[in-house]
Amino acid sequence: MPPLATGQVIVDERRRSPTYGLRFRAYGRREYVALGTAAEGWTRTKAQTELQNILADVRRGIWRPPAPEPAPEIDQDPTFHEFASQWFESTKGEWREKTQLDYGWQLSSHLLPFFKSHRLSQITIAEVDRYRQAKVAEARAIQAAAANGRPLTHTYTDKNGCERKRARRALSATSINKTITRLGQILEVAVEYGLIGANPAKGRRRRLKPQKAAPVWLDRAEHIEALLDAAGELDVHAKAKGGHDQKGGLVYRRALLSTLVFAGLRIGELTALQWRDVDLAGSRLTVRASKTDAGMRQVDLLPALRDELAAYKAHAASTGPSVFVFTTAAGSELIQGNIRRRVLDKAVATANEKLIEAGEVPLPEGLTPHKLRHTFASTLVALGVDPGSVMDQIGHTDPGFTLRVYRHGMRRDAAAKKRLQALVGGTEWAAMGNSETRAPWTELAAGNGRSLKAA
Repeated sequence: MPPLATGQVIVDERRRSPTYGLRFRAYGRREYVALGTAAEGWTRTKAQTELQNILADVRRGIWRPPAPEPAPEIDQDPTFHEFASQWFESTKGEWREKTQLDYGWQLSSHLLPFFKSHRLSQITIAEVDRYRQAKVAEARAIQAAAANGRPLTHTYTDKNGCERKRARRALSATSINKTITRLGQILEVAVEYGLIGANPAKGRRRRLKPQKAAPVWLDRAEHIEALLDAAGELDVHAKAKGGHDQKGGLVYRRALLSTLVFAGLRIGELTALQWRDVDLAGSRLTVRASKTDAGMRQVDLLPALRDELAAYKAHAASTGPSVFVFTTAAGSELIQGNIRRRVLDKAVATANEKLIEAGEVPLPEGLTPHKLRHTFASTLVALGVDPGSVMDQIGHTDPGFTLRVYRHGMRRDAAAKKRLQALVGGTEWAAMGNSETRAPWTELAAGNGRSLKAA
């Protein structure tokens, strides 16, 4: 008499959605049947029921191993549009949402308009070089049109489904190279499938040599003050207008820019920040939504930022744990691009007007939200924080940038350092008497029982 058929449910929880399968003995052999994922509706209970059904069929002698599905026919020379679309759909589940948007934008706005009708065999090294040259020419045309006061525009659909126009932005050499990297990533899969013999997008010669831009950040207390004061002036204007230039007359600009300057958040980390992440009593800010593991961190709140956020919170419409710290009038997450256009650029323009009127040097050109993150690193150096602790606070794993900022910061004279220290100390620094004999950050962080290493 054959042994009784037995088996078990196997759950693989290593993937994003647990995968269920069955292992059992049938007709003297070990068998395995894949069922599906939790996302497809499978549960342990459902899998156990299916196991019992299969074991009953084995006992009756009617169970047969499932026949493998026939391999799909593959076009041996598909168009780039067909192959890239299949690649995107089959792999997008492995990426973060923002990565999906970025890759989708690179394909739809740049690669597909040029390569969509090309067969894979027609994408040669010469064609990749021609694409690169076309993107460079396009960028120059956009820049020239803007310089002549007749910017080129493109049409887009906003979140309400309305078509709008806005000025086109020229791709930098780095951005063009990213699209070529994406092309190479797709074509490498085609090589693995045996559809093409070699990847024509490989190699340094296919890419542009990016111009190394001069480092940009605010390293003077006077410039930081000018920017934040300008943001505060815009807040007053918005509140007085009651929504004329900002829906609902929201007054978050000064607090938002203070958070970028004094906490060093990436733009995505800032927009995802919720009130549950801001511990004013403990003087710390928790970053949960970051693109890197090192980015998941706690940032010690400088007294100046704690004061700004406390004042902002006192007048916020809602401060529930899951409420975004900086929101639209509807309470939704801010659009990242709007922060530069509607907040930073306007604050920079206002600050420069005041500085020039006073005969002072204007803010450096090329200031972006990310450069304010660099400003935070520079400020920590002025406080006497060592490079390793600076990396921890900004969520960096590569010490190269941190060391460059550190060398630059060490060249400041004592008066400039003292001015920055007084700026970030806020009311707490004034109460301490601003003693030069103390390690600044150690004193500032003493309130929550933690300190960074002083250099």
